[in-house]
Amino acid sequence: MSARAGELVSGPRSPVHIWVMAARVRTLPAAIAPVLVGTSLALGAGHFNALAFLAALLGAIFIQVGTNLSNDYSDARRGADTEDRLGPVRVTAGGLVPPSQVLLATYITFGAAVLCGVYLVAVAGPELIAVGAASILAGVLYTGGPRPYGYEGLGELFVFLFFGIVAVAGSYFVQVQTLPWQAFACAVPVGLLASAILVVNNVRDLETDRRAGKRTLAVRLGRSRACALYTAMLAGAFCAPVALWLAGGMSPWLVLCLAAAPLALRLVRTVATQVDGASLNAALAKTGALQLIFCLLLSAGILAGGGVGG
Repeated sequence: MSARAGELVSGPRSPVHIWVMAARVRTLPAAIAPVLVGTSLALGAGHFNALAFLAALLGAIFIQVGTNLSNDYSDARRGADTEDRLGPVRVTAGGLVPPSQVLLATYITFGAAVLCGVYLVAVAGPELIAVGAASILAGVLYTGGPRPYGYEGLGELFVFLFFGIVAVAGSYFVQVQTLPWQAFACAVPVGLLASAILVVNNVRDLETDRRAGKRTLAVRLGRSRACALYTAMLAGAFCAPVALWLAGGMSPWLVLCLAAAPLALRLVRTVATQVDGASLNAALAKTGALQLIFCLLLSAGILAGGGVGG
C-alpha cells in the first residue's frame, strides 16, 4: 500500500466506505441529470412510465459506476494513477482493493446495467440493444482495451454523446417511443455540462497524465486553452435553452435554468485561476452540482411550459 493510501486509511475505514470511493459517487449527477431532463420531456408530452423511468435511471447509474470502476482498474494497470496526482486516491493504484476484486465489481455493475436494459428493451423495442451495448462498450474502452479513447483526447466527445444526447433522448424514448427534435436539442446543454466535468478532471491531472503518456484533451490543448474550452462549454450550455426558445421550439420557461449562471461564473474563475488540487477537486464537485441544478431547473422549465409543444 502506498504512503498516500496509508494516510487515507489511517483511521477506521469500512469496506463500504472504500467501495463508495471506488464508485466515485460525486460523478453520479452526470448519470442522473439527463434522465430527469428526458423524463420531464416525456411528462410534458403526456407520458410517464414509472418502471421505465426507474430502469433508465438505475441503468444510467450502473453504467456510470461501472465506467468509474473500469477506469480505476485500467488506469492503475497503465500506471496513470500515481502518488503525485492531485485527485482523490484510486482504490486499485492505492492498494486499497485487489485489482481482481475491482474487475469483478466492474463486471457485476455492468451486469446490473444489462438487467435494466433487458426490461427497457421489453417495453420500448429491440433498437435499445445497440444503444445499451454501445454505452457499456464506451464505458469500458474509455481507459481499457488496446487503444483507449480517453488516452487520445476523445473522452469529452464520448461523454457529450452518451451522457448528453443518448441519455436524454433515450430516457424520453423508453417512455414515449418517439424521438422529436426537441429531445436532441435539450440534450445539448446536458452533454456540454457533463463534458465540462471531465475537462476539470483532466485539467487537474494534466501534468501526471502527460508523464504517464495519457494524451487527454487537456494535455493536447494545454492548460490555458483547456480552461477556455471549459468556459465555452458552460457558456454554450446556458445559451442553448435561450436559442431553443428564440427559435420557437419551446416555451420561454426554458430559460429558468439561467438562474444557475452565478454558480457557473464562479466556477469559470476558479478553474482559470487555481492550480492546486484542493481547489480543482472542489471545482470538479461543484461542476457536477452545477449540472444537476441546471438540469433540475431545465426540467422545471420544460414542465412549466407544457413540454415540447409549449
